[in-house]
Amino acid sequence: MREPEVSPELAAELGGSGAPVRWERLTAPETAEVVQATDAVIIPVGATEQHGQHMALCVDTEVTTHVALGVSALTGVPVVPALQYGVSGSHGGLPGTIALRPETMIALVEDVIDSLYRCGFRQFILLNGHTWNGGALDVSAEKLRTRYDDARVRYLAYVTMYPGSEVDGRVTYGRALMHANFFETSLMLHIDPDAVHMERVVSLTDVDSFWDYRTDQVSRSGVWGREIDQATAEHGAAETARCIETTARAVAAAVAEPWPQPR
Repeated sequence: MREPEVSPELAAELGGSGAPVRWERLTAPETAEVVQATDAVIIPVGATEQHGQHMALCVDTEVTTHVALGVSALTGVPVVPALQYGVSGSHGGLPGTIALRPETMIALVEDVIDSLYRCGFRQFILLNGHTWNGGALDVSAEKLRTRYDDARVRYLAYVTMYPGSEVDGRVTYGRALMHANFFETSLMLHIDPDAVHMERVVSLTDVDSFWDYRTDQVSRSGVWGREIDQATAEHGAAETARCIETTARAVAAAVAEPWPQPR
């Protein structure tokens, strides 16, 4: 997987060193120094699931980890190892997926944050790379907000910080079904081209629907999106850079945000 490339000038503006702070690469004494420098932490949340016939199972975890590391390099906020399994049961009978129940995801996130709270962190950013994790992460955030008086938590996707209408997914319908599409394929062609096999691409013309369905109920190939064969590494590089910068600016502002005073 490619290392994120960030602007030294932007890192200086947002408080980072230009290199990500990887929690798992620190020694125990070094973790205490990191917590003294910032009480915020990024927790990438991915998945291990089918991404059509042309991409590896690692897409959601690799993309959100890549963005998280770029944000860390720009802001100095450390990144813990990604949660690599997600709420992926909605892929149904399509092969390869390893799924958690929503209840399991909620418990896993609670345990991770409880551990990080004991380390001294008080601001928790759950950076999500898989849409169907959203419900569990919302519940986890609500439980943690009510558990701790001196902690704050926010769940967001790696594209949350710029308008959804600007995400060029080549998907018109399907709410949360956008999957293994032009956008994700472009990102992976930039981040980890060895995980992409463009000669196997099968696109899908999406249709309108009131309901959300399992992926295997609407797509034999496992994708949801058209014109996937037009994906490029150049487009992926531009979108990745925008995901990193917009998220980093939001995180830098968030960790400096004053706590509210009850009115």
